[in-house]
Amino acid sequence: MTDARPQAPAAGISQLPHTPLPAYYSDEEEHQRYLRRIFDDTASDYDRIERVLALGSGPWYRRSALQRAGLAANARVIDVGIGTGLVAREALALIGPGGQLTGVDPSPGMMAQVALPSVQLLAGRAEAIPCGDASADFLSMGYALRHISDVGAAFAEFHRVLRPGGRLLVLEITRPAGRIATALLKGYMRAVVPTIARVVARQRTTQELWRYYWDTIEACIPPASVMAALEAAGFQQVQRHVELGIFSEYTAVKPD
Repeated sequence: MTDARPQAPAAGISQLPHTPLPAYYSDEEEHQRYLRRIFDDTASDYDRIERVLALGSGPWYRRSALQRAGLAANARVIDVGIGTGLVAREALALIGPGGQLTGVDPSPGMMAQVALPSVQLLAGRAEAIPCGDASADFLSMGYALRHISDVGAAFAEFHRVLRPGGRLLVLEITRPAGRIATALLKGYMRAVVPTIARVVARQRTTQELWRYYWDTIEACIPPASVMAALEAAGFQQVQRHVELGIFSEYTAVKPD
């Protein structure tokens, strides 16, 4: 007998991606202000830290994940939470000159670091994407699920902007299943990464960002809830692929 997948909240009831974190903010309005401030402040350091942490493997992994999700040449792509353009850069290589990519992000500071002239950048949030209905063949979101306000509303928007048959990829870091692995990752994210940031980063708040990252990973809703929310939004073929026990790739298709 298998466990039933958790049910997504009923329509009209918001679903937070993780429990509130009072060490950083007191309510959802302050949460959004906090995110804009910390991402704007640390944008100039973000790619430098990522390269050190991933040992240069980040581009290869992101491109592989996009390929596994079915991104093909000439596709129209919306990259939600484009940040500094790490996922978008690999997507551009796959879609080629015949494709189009639009990046959406609420942080002006992060988008200012996107050095991709062919990409259209739009200020916006996952819950209110400034793109038309059925305007994309493929939608990606890289490691931003933990920073949105309403999982159901975001997934409904993903469904709206994708054409029938369009594909979705959500990349996220997931807390490991085992106690020992969780303790090791927590120690790495809460102690080692901030130490690296203190040495490499120019902005003092960069250390805080990476500590916040772990706290959101630890508090995040489980993968089964993410998949249930995707199905509740109308997606089919919802799957999760995992690399190294922590890198989750959620894929889904909008029905024809």
